[in-house]
Amino acid sequence: MTTMVLVHGAWGGSYGFRTVKRMLHARGHEVITPSLTGIGERSHLAGPDVDLNLHINDVYNTIFYDDLDDIMLLGFSYGGMVVTGALDRLGDRVRSLVYLDALVPADGQCAHDLVPLPLPTDTWEVPPLPRELATPEATAWSNERRMPMSVGTFTTPISLATPLEERGLPLAFIKATADSNESPESAFWQAARRAQASPAWTYHEIATNHMVPSMEPEALTDLLDSLA
Repeated sequence: MTTMVLVHGAWGGSYGFRTVKRMLHARGHEVITPSLTGIGERSHLAGPDVDLNLHINDVYNTIFYDDLDDIMLLGFSYGGMVVTGALDRLGDRVRSLVYLDALVPADGQCAHDLVPLPLPTDTWEVPPLPRELATPEATAWSNERRMPMSVGTFTTPISLATPLEERGLPLAFIKATADSNESPESAFWQAARRAQASPAWTYHEIATNHMVPSMEPEALTDLLDSLA
């Protein structure tokens, strides 16, 4: 049995892991899915002061107060920023790191450095990017729950004292390979090539679009189970 902490992506919420969480529980794993402040289940707390550091605190406090140890820590999409930024504080509580079609920042980088979306200047709210699921009904259900994020979540840089490849942790990158709208120069493909080129990483693929937990929950469950 492995304790897994799964961190969701931008504009979403921990609800996106609900099917994967049930499947992993059925295989004997403990699965924790923190909700990031201002989006998803905690969208009622949205505001201009929400930034990446607050999201890092969300994850750190979940792990610290629940006294979780020897964990597999996964970041999905923007969640890669969060889990990377939490590493220095988490110390040896993390056993392995998994990036699920995720941003993989270096010290001092912010999400906007990796994904240079146009950010508004007249409001703190960054509207969600459209994402397609398997059916129009599933897409509508998801879109209703995708909430704007604050500008600060995209512009706050992370601090990472030691590069990922030098930390001695098992690193895994999982790439969604069937997103027809994705540029081969996207931050996610650049991170995938980084993982493929380094012996510090293992590299894996799932043939679906970016919304892997919703589109291919069984394939993702199988892969996380094997990595555990």
